[in-house]
This record gives sequence, structure tokens and C-alpha cells, in this order.
Amino acid sequence: MLVGAAGAGLLAGCSSGGEGSDGGSGASRVERARARVARDSEGLVARYDLVIAAHPDLAALLSPLRAEVVRHAEAFGGAKEAGKAGASAGRAGEGSASPSGSPSPSASASASPVPDDPGAALAELAAAERALADERAKALQRVPGEVARLMASVAASGAGHAYVLTEGAK
Repeated sequence: MLVGAAGAGLLAGCSSGGEGSDGGSGASRVERARARVARDSEGLVARYDLVIAAHPDLAALLSPLRAEVVRHAEAFGGAKEAGKAGASAGRAGEGSASPSGSPSPSASASASPVPDDPGAALAELAAAERALADERAKALQRVPGEVARLMASVAASGAGHAYVLTEGAK
């Protein structure tokens, strides 16, 4: 839960204002980055929903992490309560692409079946969180100020989630 408190504090310290003043191309680049982060988070919420549905005994561990991922999506302009209906959130994450043009980690993760083994399901979620955190950390150089700070906070939170999920899989 420390990861959540730290992430919430960082999210509260970041605003979304002031990013569109650098001209049309910069603003559209920022908006595309924000939309991509929101979609990827919504796809990750869908994956959490699938794992919780397949392994209800993991709900106590996964629900707080899922709630943080919902807040991440919302912070970047995603739907309020992203993923409340797991199927619609899964569709939102499918087909999203990373800056390299390849499917994002959450998009590919939401399309695969949930492992029957709870430990394997947690390990898969940890890998998805880690890959998305790494992708966001690399994207920091391509976005300005406030968006970069918010993205860094969300990436750090995702790395924390990956750690918690890895420990839960043991």
C-alpha cells in the first residue's frame, strides 16, 4: 500500500494544465501521448479484471492495484472508472500501439487467456506492469514538463505494482 500512497501523492502534485501552449504539433504530440497512456492503463485494468474473474481468491491483493491503474487512466483522460465493465476496457486496450508501432504490453496482455495457476497469473500481470512501466519511462523524453512528471509517477507506480505482484506470486 505504500506504493499507492506515494503514487497518489505524486499524482496530486501534478496538474494537466499548461501543456497545449507550445503550438499545434507539440500539443497534438502531448495529446497522443496522454491518450496512449490512458488506453494502455485501461487495457491493464481489463487484464486485472480477467485475472480477478479467473482467480477470485486473488481479489484482495489485486483490487487495490487495479484501483490505482484506474486512477492512472483517469489522470491521463481515460474513462471514469475505466474497466468497470471488463469487456469494454479490454476492447479499449486492444490495438493500441507503442511509439515504435508495435502493440503495447497491455494490449497484447489483455488478448491472451489467463493462466490456470494463480502464481503464473500474478507473474503475467507483473510482467505486463513492468513492460508498461519501462515503456513509459522511455517515453518521458518525448513529452514536456507536467505530462512527463505525471508519466514518471505512473511508471514508478507500475514498477511498484510489478514488485508487489512478483512477491505475491511466490
